[in-house]
Order: sequence, then C-alpha cells, then structure tokens
Amino acid sequence: MAHVQFTPQLERFLSVPARTAEGSTVREVLTRVFEENPRLRGYVFDDQDHLRQHVAVFVDGELLRDRVSLSHPVGPDSEVFVMQALSGG
Repeated sequence: MAHVQFTPQLERFLSVPARTAEGSTVREVLTRVFEENPRLRGYVFDDQDHLRQHVAVFVDGELLRDRVSLSHPVGPDSEVFVMQALSGG
C-alpha cells in the first residue's frame, strides 16, 4: 500500500495523520484516504473533482503533472505527498 502524507499546514483545520492506502493511481489512493476522512476532500479537490489550484502532489519525489484525471501510477511502496502552495512574503 502507498504511504500518503499531507502538508502540516492542514493540521490547522483538521487531523491529517500519515496513512497507507491501496490503489494503482493517485486518484484511487486519494479516494481511499477521503473515504476515511471525507472533510479532507474539500481541501484537496475542487467542485469539479480536480486538484485545487494551490495543491501540489508528489509521487516518489516527482511532481504530478496530470491534475485532472490523476492517473499517475502508484506502486505498493510509493510515497505520495500532498501539499498546499504557500504565498506571501
């Protein structure tokens, strides 16, 4: 199962501990995580079920390019990291 971790900034709004989830694509893995934590879905996906503009996903250190179908393959030992872009300065 893939190891999924979320940016610590989300902890201000809800609990997002690291977890493992089954799936062969990013969408499948995230769907499994959202089944356990439905509120998290709204912080990651927009109303079209695409990644929000300010969210970036990395799979095994590689930035996910397909932000719509989320079809990037995920292996059983993959690490998926979901983060929100930070702005300001």
